[in-house]
Amino acid sequence: MTLSVGIAGIGTYFPSRVQTAAELASLSGIPEAILREKMGIVQRHVAGDAETVTFMAAEASTKAIAQAGISPEQIGLVISHGSEHKDHLVWNAASKIMYEIGATNAYAFEMYALCAGAPIAMNTARAMMLADPRLEYVLLAAGSRENDLINFRNERSRFMFNFGAGGGAMLLQRGAMKNTILGASAITDGSLSETVLLTEAAIGDGEPVVGELRGRLDVTDGDYMAERLGEVSLPNFIRVIREAVEQGGATLEDVRFLGITHMKRSFYLQILEAVGLTAEQSVYLENYGHVQSVDQVLAIELGLAQGKIKPGDLIVLAGAGTGYTWSAVAVRWG
Repeated sequence: MTLSVGIAGIGTYFPSRVQTAAELASLSGIPEAILREKMGIVQRHVAGDAETVTFMAAEASTKAIAQAGISPEQIGLVISHGSEHKDHLVWNAASKIMYEIGATNAYAFEMYALCAGAPIAMNTARAMMLADPRLEYVLLAAGSRENDLINFRNERSRFMFNFGAGGGAMLLQRGAMKNTILGASAITDGSLSETVLLTEAAIGDGEPVVGELRGRLDVTDGDYMAERLGEVSLPNFIRVIREAVEQGGATLEDVRFLGITHMKRSFYLQILEAVGLTAEQSVYLENYGHVQSVDQVLAIELGLAQGKIKPGDLIVLAGAGTGYTWSAVAVRWG
C-alpha cells in the first residue's frame, strides 16, 4: 500500500474585534453597497496589539492539536507559512509558535509564498514526511494581520481592502488513512514580481509607523497588473486546480468542494463556473475577508460546519498571492 499523508486536525483563531462594511466605507470612501456586493466584504476581523501573528497562529495550532488528540511533543516539525509582517523583522516566527504550543521535540522554519502559501506548504510538508519516517506529525501554522499595512485612502491598493486578521493551522499525519493529500500544483508569473510592494509613498498623512516597519502596501504599476492578471489569472487558477486533481488520478468532474482565497465576488463565481462547480460547493469568506494563507483551512472549517464537505468527497484548496503565484492541493476527505 502506498504511504499517505493526511490532515489529522485543523484549527482557526480570529480576533473578537470586528469591522463592518459600514465602518470600512467610512475609512475608504467606498459605498457600503459596493463593499458588500462587488468586493464581497460584509465584515472582517481586526487584531489588537497583543494578537500578534505568532499568537494567532499558536492559538489556532492548539485547537488543531486538540482535535487530532495528540500531545505537542509528538510533533516533529513546525512550518510557519503566514505573514512576513510578523512580531519582529528578520526573524523566524515558526520557532516562537513551536515554543508557545509546547512542541519541544520539533524543529521549525518558515516558508513564504504570500497568499498562495497553504497549498504549497501542504505539498512541501507531505514530501518531507514521505522522505523522513521520523516525521510522524508536522504542524502547518499561519497568522496574518496584513490589514495593518493598508492605507484605505490609497486607491492603488483598493484590491487589498478585503484583508483581515486571523490564524489557522493544520496538523498533518504520516500514514494517515483519512483526509489524505492526493496531489498539488503551482505556477508563478515572475513578470508580476514587483507590482505590489511596501512603499513609503503609500503612507497617508499622519499615519503612524507600524511596529518596526515604515511603509504601506502599494501597487507600482496598476495598469500592467490589471492587464496581465486579466490575461492569466483565470487560466492559471484552472490549470493548478486541474493539475492538482489529476495528480491524484481524478478529474475536475470528481471535485465536490473548492476552498479558495477570498476575492471579489464576480471572479470567485467565474472560477467556480470554469471548474464545473456551484456556490453550493464552496464557501465565500465574506464575513472574514482575505486572511492570507489562513483562507484555505478556514474554508475547510466552514465547509464542514455547513455540511458542504462530506466523507469521501474530493476537495480542492486553492490560492493566489502577489509575486504572482497560483497554487492548489487536492484532498480526499474522510
